[in-house]
Amino acid sequence: MGKRNSQRKSAAMFDSDDDSSVTSSSTARSDLMSVSGAEDVQFVQDSLLDQALDALDEKRGSTREKALSSIIDAFNSNMQHEFVEKKFATLLHQCLASIKKGSKKASAKEIALASHAIGCLALTVGCGDNAREIFEESIRPLDESLTSRIDVSKTPSLLECLAIITFVGGNDQEETERSMDIMWRVINPKLGSNVVAVKPPASLIANVVSAWSFLLSTVSNLKLNSKNWQNSISYLSSLLDKEDRSVRIAAGEALALIFEIGVIDKFSAELDSASDTTQGSKPLESYIFLQGLKGKVINQCKNLSTEAGGKGSAKKDLNSQRNLFRDILDFFEYGYSPDISMKIGGDSLQASSWSEMMQLNFIKHFLGGGFIKHMQENEFLHEVFGFSPKRKYLNTNEHRMSGGEKRMFKSPNSFLNKARTQSLNKQRILSEVGILTI
Repeated sequence: MGKRNSQRKSAAMFDSDDDSSVTSSSTARSDLMSVSGAEDVQFVQDSLLDQALDALDEKRGSTREKALSSIIDAFNSNMQHEFVEKKFATLLHQCLASIKKGSKKASAKEIALASHAIGCLALTVGCGDNAREIFEESIRPLDESLTSRIDVSKTPSLLECLAIITFVGGNDQEETERSMDIMWRVINPKLGSNVVAVKPPASLIANVVSAWSFLLSTVSNLKLNSKNWQNSISYLSSLLDKEDRSVRIAAGEALALIFEIGVIDKFSAELDSASDTTQGSKPLESYIFLQGLKGKVINQCKNLSTEAGGKGSAKKDLNSQRNLFRDILDFFEYGYSPDISMKIGGDSLQASSWSEMMQLNFIKHFLGGGFIKHMQENEFLHEVFGFSPKRKYLNTNEHRMSGGEKRMFKSPNSFLNKARTQSLNKQRILSEVGILTI
């Protein structure tokens, strides 16, 4: 009965933005009138997370969507280690329940939010048993949801979730390749005899190639299957001719990565070690074919690095494309890798290869507004990027609010301000009653 009451209170909080929706559980915490220190911020944030977690049990889909959005905001604004330590399994399985086919009759929006929440959870726990559990429990529901093709709008978040949980919790190359294969099948499905192929939209192709490349950047020892690599490079080369600029950019980055990890060099080494190097040998045929493909890709990159802006072409996007393909050309022709630097607070984060750049860009895109906070405080990401930020706020009594915390605590519609308003109204009424009874 107590749990059900808690869920009702949580649902009321997430059902509406009106003051009337703030429940008695809010007024019980009205003593938090001043949020000046980290402890107060964390206490109220934990309360919000607990209520959001309870709200994931509600029947109304919009309530669950708001609760998931609140959970994601909390993970972006702070490292939620204490909450995760206590409620890790509950949060994971509630999110998986939203993703699983038919469960709770989840909308595409809810599935996308639940997928993103699982990815945030994985990045927060870092490597270890919890990350492993996330991977093992999530891989099948994600695969089934990606292949169901109910609504394309959910697919980018599903792909990103699959990429992140594999990146953090995948144990070996075989598991990484399995996830990459799941992604590839989204745009190249294995069709039965009675199934008609559906042309995937450009945005979906770009999302798949981006997630696939992110995982490829983590693979150290490639399994050499010349036919598969020929098909992959041929397909990515064909994408460079597509009209959609995001597709061309994703394909260009993927091709640069493929050549950076040494696909052609490995086939060349295989050729050198082969006993039969006659014209008809398979290693030689593969090597010649891949060299021809590389030549074709270089010519395509030259054209894209100097492309003139067409009608309706956004100048910023066109410049991004030109700059990218100039960098790819420099890499192909001279071996120069990209070298980027990014300011994180007072520190500089460096990336000096296609692999590092793609990992950095993918995680930055995934975390969005939470990227800076995670790069400053997430030890797993420190390890990934070899980043050692200066310790912030030497005065431990000082707490600077992040953007998410400001919205949570200073907005007129925030939980804390609603609680404060109710408390003041209650005090005013009691005061008036007291005056009348004198």
